[in-house]
Amino acid sequence: MIYKVLYQTSELDNPRREFTHSLYVDAASSIEVRQAVEKNTDYEIEFIQELDEKHLEYEKKSPDFKLTEF
Repeated sequence: MIYKVLYQTSELDNPRREFTHSLYVDAASSIEVRQAVEKNTDYEIEFIQELDEKHLEYEKKSPDFKLTEF
């Protein structure tokens, strides 16, 4: 399953769109995604979204789409 993770690079930033970034992770569950991101980065996770086929196809059209491997 592919998950979209919305995060900020600094815990001091207010949660606003300008400071929010995204990455895409292939994992078995959102718990696995959270553990991998927390272990391998200093990102402040805002939200983890499971992408169904329709949303995944939409996200793949974005030039920023790239699966992140940990």
